[in-house]
Amino acid sequence: MTATDAIFDPRTTLARADLAEQGLEGIVRADVHRAAQAMRCATPMADIVDASGQTVDQLVFGEAFDALETLQDRAWGQARRDGVVGWVDRAALSDGVVLPRSRVTALDADLPPNALVADDAFSPVGEFETDPLAFAERWLGVPHRLGGRTPKGTDCCGLVQQALYACGRAGPRYADEQAELGRAVSRADARRGDLVVWLHPGQGPWNGHSAFLLDGDRVLHATGHHGAVAVEPLAEALARYAADGFEAPVFRRL
Repeated sequence: MTATDAIFDPRTTLARADLAEQGLEGIVRADVHRAAQAMRCATPMADIVDASGQTVDQLVFGEAFDALETLQDRAWGQARRDGVVGWVDRAALSDGVVLPRSRVTALDADLPPNALVADDAFSPVGEFETDPLAFAERWLGVPHRLGGRTPKGTDCCGLVQQALYACGRAGPRYADEQAELGRAVSRADARRGDLVVWLHPGQGPWNGHSAFLLDGDRVLHATGHHGAVAVEPLAEALARYAADGFEAPVFRRL
């Protein structure tokens, strides 16, 4: 494996064999390198889909999207907030990026939580929640949706990501990235608010499952098994993910 191969993750690297972002010239090989166009999400939410059309992430209002290619009604580029690469409906994007002054905090607002707004209609940018788990608990009952991260539907990593954003922390999109957050703790030392991450190599972009430890015996997570954000006994989750071929979970203190 070359040094270039080692850093190239197609989920989060704005590059293909035929086209790559200008800043990757000399790092990632492509036929053409060019500058991306700064854009922003102008609808409450917009799906980011991969080449097969599967939703892998979402933009929420005000988030920046660096578009490298526009074909008909779609734009291919990278979400600036979490680095995810994919296709977005061009009609959901506006040119340029606007400096936000406030962010949405409520789950029942017209815009999703952590949407970025240019006026003072919501909570000032720079004022954050203090407890990711407490924020995540407000999502109980939200439907499970693969690739989602809004109250209309979220997956496990989207829930963790949104809770971290609400607290002013970096929120990577995928389980393997979330498994590197904070510091490792043993299961015996794990406590409320720690992350529990099961990894499953070979699942493509969906290579694991993330949850919050609610207490010593329960987890809070968005799960397809329950079809929603739910509280589940840790023992039941451990047994199910082991049966499905996941590795033993890691516990991370944020």
